Amino acid sequence: MTEIKSGTQAAILPSADAGWLALRTEAILEPDLPIIDPHHHLWALPRQPLYLAEELQRDAQAGHNLIGTVFADCTEGYRVEGPENMRPVGETEFVTAIAEKAQAGLYSPPGLCAGIISYADLREGAGVQAVLEAHIAAGKGRFKGIRQSTSWDPHPEIRTTARTPPEGLLCDRTLREGFAALAPLGLTFDSWVYHHQLSDVADLASAFPDTSIILDHVGGPIGIGPYAGRRDEIFPLWKAGILEIARRPNVTVKLGGLAMKVSGFGFHERPMPPSSDDLAAAWRPYIETCIEAFGADRAMFESNFPVDQLSCSYVVLWNAFKRLAAGCSSDEKAALFSRTAARVYSIKHVLS
Repeated sequence: MTEIKSGTQAAILPSADAGWLALRTEAILEPDLPIIDPHHHLWALPRQPLYLAEELQRDAQAGHNLIGTVFADCTEGYRVEGPENMRPVGETEFVTAIAEKAQAGLYSPPGLCAGIISYADLREGAGVQAVLEAHIAAGKGRFKGIRQSTSWDPHPEIRTTARTPPEGLLCDRTLREGFAALAPLGLTFDSWVYHHQLSDVADLASAFPDTSIILDHVGGPIGIGPYAGRRDEIFPLWKAGILEIARRPNVTVKLGGLAMKVSGFGFHERPMPPSSDDLAAAWRPYIETCIEAFGADRAMFESNFPVDQLSCSYVVLWNAFKRLAAGCSSDEKAALFSRTAARVYSIKHVLS
């Protein structure tokens, strides 16, 4: 496995421009609609922009009715000594400390980081159980599962994670031995792949029907590098993969991640930040395909901040999602914006 060093992510993901983002302001749509953000990161310098509890709270209080969040692994806060395989437990310890402060009223809302998704290398096989149990202890009820990013592409310019996974990792026999440890511990698996890897996710879901799998970022359609200008060609391939996965009832999809550079929409290169109307128009085919395939009870909007902050502010992002869900019933909106996340990550207490 590629060694992870502090700041590695900064070399992979371009930074947001705060001055540019400030050029676009919008009124909050449906300000009373409860939101659980099921996918965000927290990281310190030298990563840019700095995004810790204060920055998350700033976005949480920007006007949308954010009632809770789920932290997603990003190699932050790892232990710097001790066994290598146990070092990711430091990330759970780091986020748990923030969550406890939020619950005590030092940050708002109290549901910040109510769920934690961190990392354990499933290629340890059955031996990974000790790492998972250490995460569970460190999370004090908040640790919900892991994400082992397997987003692989043969082209070197297509890279979105600090770790460089090998091809076909989800099909690796030893990884699947480790994967088998998740369900007995009540843990989930977040899957980050690119569109041409979706069949691997479907195969994994079929092999482990009792494990809750969450497909991140609408299945990772790529629109840069050798994929640039090929959206009409790639979309039906991506859609076929989404429909195949949706037939596995143990898979849920996260609706977001499309503001990343890798998606190829190029909003961050415009002289003005996009409006929520602009984002909704561009993303509608992907979001509507996923909702139709999975249903609202197996889909959830996600911010993927601060990564998606490259293209828009938190206010504009959630306004775009609300525009995309405008035709949904009130029950469907409740699922897409909070209820699905609360169920999948076992944080239903945030809704009360």
